Amino acid sequence: MALEDIILLDQNITLAINSLNSPLTDRIWLFFSNTQVWFPMYAIIAGCCFWRLGWKRGIAATVALALMVLCCDQTANLFKDGVQRFRPCHTEYMIENGLHMLSSGSLYGFFSGHAANSFGFAWSSLLLFRMDKRLKYRGYAAWIFSWAILVSFSRVFVGMHFFGDILAGAVAGSIIGSAIALLARYVCKRWIAA
Repeated sequence: MALEDIILLDQNITLAINSLNSPLTDRIWLFFSNTQVWFPMYAIIAGCCFWRLGWKRGIAATVALALMVLCCDQTANLFKDGVQRFRPCHTEYMIENGLHMLSSGSLYGFFSGHAANSFGFAWSSLLLFRMDKRLKYRGYAAWIFSWAILVSFSRVFVGMHFFGDILAGAVAGSIIGSAIALLARYVCKRWIAA
């Protein structure tokens, strides 16, 4: 399969997903795309880190989560500037074929920073919570990964990213989030008493 075929497949998958819209779902997807909605959730989860892990490990976990967001954002920006793949809302083929746009942004979209941050946060917070051996956090895992999927798909529904952009962002965020969480766990195990 040639690169042109992969790009066309990605465009058509994006159009198929994006076409599943209504006034109600438009509001839902805009809600999940709004990064200001995330801040209270981040604060609550950071507070839970202190509650479940103790204050020393809570500080380490909060620093790790902040570092993860910074790394995901900067990595996504480096890729966007380096790859320079236009967003669907700036792509003639997509607009001509009925792309439903709820917002527009900068020119480039590969890979999705929203997907990277949401999956990075999901992985890192789950791995950090699991330093608390009293619970498995299965319910939290189901909830946080559902949130990450909804945030990621919201970007396709609002016309800001191709499906491939969110897949790449989810993979990058998962790698970055897991690596930072594992590093934080190592630091906690080695230097910070439970």
